[in-house]
Amino acid sequence: MPKNYYEVLGVPKSASTDDIKKAFRKLAHKFHPDKKGGDSEKFKEVSEAYSVLSDDKKRAEYDSYGRVFSDAGGGAGAGGPFGGFDFSGFANGTNGFEGFDLGDIFGDIFTGGRTREQRGRDISVDVELSFADSIFGTDRKILIAKTSKCDTCDGNGAAKGSAIETCKTCNGKGKVHETKRSFFGSFSTVTICEVCRGKGKVPKEKCHTCHGMGVHRKDEEIAIKIPSGIEDGEVIRLSGAGEAIPNGIAGDLYVKIHVKRHSLFTKEGSNLVSNLSIKLSTALLGGDYRLQTLDGEMNIKIPAGVSIGEILRVRGKGVPVDKSKRGDLLIKLSIELPSKLSKEAQRLVEELKKEGI
Repeated sequence: MPKNYYEVLGVPKSASTDDIKKAFRKLAHKFHPDKKGGDSEKFKEVSEAYSVLSDDKKRAEYDSYGRVFSDAGGGAGAGGPFGGFDFSGFANGTNGFEGFDLGDIFGDIFTGGRTREQRGRDISVDVELSFADSIFGTDRKILIAKTSKCDTCDGNGAAKGSAIETCKTCNGKGKVHETKRSFFGSFSTVTICEVCRGKGKVPKEKCHTCHGMGVHRKDEEIAIKIPSGIEDGEVIRLSGAGEAIPNGIAGDLYVKIHVKRHSLFTKEGSNLVSNLSIKLSTALLGGDYRLQTLDGEMNIKIPAGVSIGEILRVRGKGVPVDKSKRGDLLIKLSIELPSKLSKEAQRLVEELKKEGI
């Protein structure tokens, strides 16, 4: 029974050419016999399916008749395990993959990804902040031991005053051609030159600090700008501040923020919230209270007749929103009720009771 090539690649019949290519690339990487855990039979199957579905003429024939008639090899689903897969190219040196982008599809398998720009490892660190620093923002410096660009040679790997020469291994190309044999024949791939690491140039005398690598491990002080209003658990990303590698781009530094709790304040959006306990007499008659805020001490006027749970708003004393605007300070009131009254106090309360208070 002819194979269902769409099912082999795991794509619907309406799949685009790009979808088919992506599916094949994923499966080819998974099953390639040159890789550990590969499966040559599966690889043959997905390659056969791709050879048909990636060609518009073959695909049209397959969709109409369930087989391909345009192949010299006999067509899909007919005559052996590779029906529809043209191996005639092996005889003329094309490996039977005319029109296949081998560098794109098999580049990672044969070169280990070395033809692509390499990137250093990301680093993550934890930074603890006071509550006030999280509200107003601050500048912090942290010391990290990591691989960084060499300051002595500025990353070029050459000793001071040393000449830079053309790499003799790759003749200044930065890449070398490498031929590897696989199930489908010989594949010619391009890899980064291991001597010059893709630069095409090598120093006549290597830097004594980094030994010609252009990078070395050291303690580096990194400045971090903490924005105002940052939340506990938020992460700041510093692009390029991670591990550096020769002839590649540095990774990123991720800074996770941990905000200490405050004994008086909590944060609700752009507002600060604080609790204030006042005496019963102040609740009835009003009065002034000295309150400690993140901006220092300030006088709070309590209006007469406030009730438990009432909120006083002090505008502009909350979290900075921008350079000219801040949220508010919200003060939640509670009332201290005496546990014991003197005789005089009891008399006065009785008088208040008579007044209907």
